[in-house]
Amino acid sequence: MPDALADVRRWAGQPVTETPIKGGLSHRIARLDAADGQHWLLRVLDPRVSQAGLGIPIDQEIANTLRAAEAGVGPRILYRMPGALLLEYLDGATLDARDVRTLPEPIAAACRRLHAGPRFVNDFSIFRKLEEFLTLCHTHGLRVPDGYEDRLPAVARIERALAAHPLPAVPCHNDLLPGNLIRCGTEIRIVDYQLSGNNDPAFELGDIAAEADYDPDLAGRLARAYFGEDDPRLIARVRLNLIMSNLTWSLWFSVHHGLLREQAAAADFDYDAEAADKFARAVRDLDDPGFGRLVDDVRGGRAPGNPDGPPPDDPPGHRVRPPM
Repeated sequence: MPDALADVRRWAGQPVTETPIKGGLSHRIARLDAADGQHWLLRVLDPRVSQAGLGIPIDQEIANTLRAAEAGVGPRILYRMPGALLLEYLDGATLDARDVRTLPEPIAAACRRLHAGPRFVNDFSIFRKLEEFLTLCHTHGLRVPDGYEDRLPAVARIERALAAHPLPAVPCHNDLLPGNLIRCGTEIRIVDYQLSGNNDPAFELGDIAAEADYDPDLAGRLARAYFGEDDPRLIARVRLNLIMSNLTWSLWFSVHHGLLREQAAAADFDYDAEAADKFARAVRDLDDPGFGRLVDDVRGGRAPGNPDGPPPDDPPGHRVRPPM
């Protein structure tokens, strides 16, 4: 960060002080205060993050950050340096999980603005990311939650259900934990485009719901606020993506802890506990008696002549397989 800070001081032509911001597990960020009273955010991008599969390539993240700013949702890029960005400082309140549970409508509105903005430069699939993480875990001997691979048939079932009636891909953030949501007056702004890419908008909503541990009613409220209609198929789509968020990001913590050991050692964070918690939430929802109904709702209805019975078996198709 010292080199980036020196670059900013030369660019600003005045004294600048920094205050590191803690909480992020990947890139380094700091608030910068200029002598004339201006405030900025410095984001120093660690190439090891994308090299480990924990984020998109740096050039894509920068390009998507620019596009999110054009949509009026992300912070503006004020100055670009090799491997670092000087961003508009959003003078607002960073949300926590409780805030996210009380603000589904403003958050849905922010997502709609982002999704209506310029298309991102890359595509993103939570299913391919899960496969990538599993491969990394097997290749490097990293810890996977007990029973994880027993759930892969359910992952394949979810993917087939979602593919039956796909939604158009839109520019998505894909990692909307509460700390990436900033309340600025009456609007919600979105920061940190480390995992951004064009994706199913229902994953964006499911990810929000997963990170704030929404119950089914609140997930439905978020879906209705975003889509503007009370459609069981769309609500089910969001809830299935909630499961995929918890399943996939549980492995993100395993990979981060295993491949970026220096960063992990410096963080005051229990990676194993977070991975276990996310996986436990996914198992809870997969084992819920209503899981089959969600799958069938997304596919368009229950088996003809059997409105209350179990959903029909899925036809053969793509299956998520553990690496050999």
